[in-house]
Amino acid sequence: MAQSSRLVKPAVQELLHATVVRAERLSPHWMRVTLGGGELDRFRPMGYDQWFRLFLPLGGDEGLDRLPAKANKLFGYLKYLRIPDGVRPVMRNYSVRKYRAATADAGPEIDVDFVLHGSAADGTAGPASRWAETCAAGESVVIIDEGLSFNPERGTERVLLVTDETGLPAVASICASIPDTATGLAIIEIPDAADALEFPHPTGVDVRWIVRDHAEKPGEPALAALEAVDLPAAPFHAYIAGEQALPTGARRHLIERGVERDRISFCGYWRVGAASPTPKSRVAATEAHS
Repeated sequence: MAQSSRLVKPAVQELLHATVVRAERLSPHWMRVTLGGGELDRFRPMGYDQWFRLFLPLGGDEGLDRLPAKANKLFGYLKYLRIPDGVRPVMRNYSVRKYRAATADAGPEIDVDFVLHGSAADGTAGPASRWAETCAAGESVVIIDEGLSFNPERGTERVLLVTDETGLPAVASICASIPDTATGLAIIEIPDAADALEFPHPTGVDVRWIVRDHAEKPGEPALAALEAVDLPAAPFHAYIAGEQALPTGARRHLIERGVERDRISFCGYWRVGAASPTPKSRVAATEAHS
């Protein structure tokens, strides 16, 4: 029986202040913001799909200073909600796209890739997209490390990775963390061919980009592609992330094809037509494993 796939929590969870080092537009729907400085030397990289709570100072630095110590836990989150509107930082969840350790000349850095929805210029962007497009070096943020969702049984070197654009940073980081001898398949759905950001991966992992038509619901093309492929030879570990319907449907499909539940890590990052400071799947997961 496979080892149960559970969240792997970091050794320490605390508020860590950091600053923007630089920002770079990568493609029509991608912006990379690099964080450094502050207290980032206390961040402990875990690789794989390591994710964190990110607090953005859209109401100014006063809101960051008022964050409760455990804003990612139930009672701390309720305290966070009591920070007045207009001052309360926006909270979102992001994956570590890449971590660079400190050198003799510079401190540690974390790259965070933001999916851009709408445009800051015409007022159609959401708060996180708008911040990513307009942030400047030196701006402050706060993060809380949340650890890993991808937790395969020890020794597993075959993977199945399925995501829409929101899970691309996590999939890229997983591919950088698994052994070079790993094999498998990565299905990545994107809104534009220019958003196919190539990333290092084991030569045995077949990366397939699926460009979503404007008329299609996010997640549907990736799910259809999964249903049409031959699965890697068992045993393998599956990781599915993206719009809520994708991990739900893909997990059901894999179980119907005989994949053990414990060999599937899945997370609904977002939901079409809804905006929340914390996706419900991750709220539930955090409370269940805290």
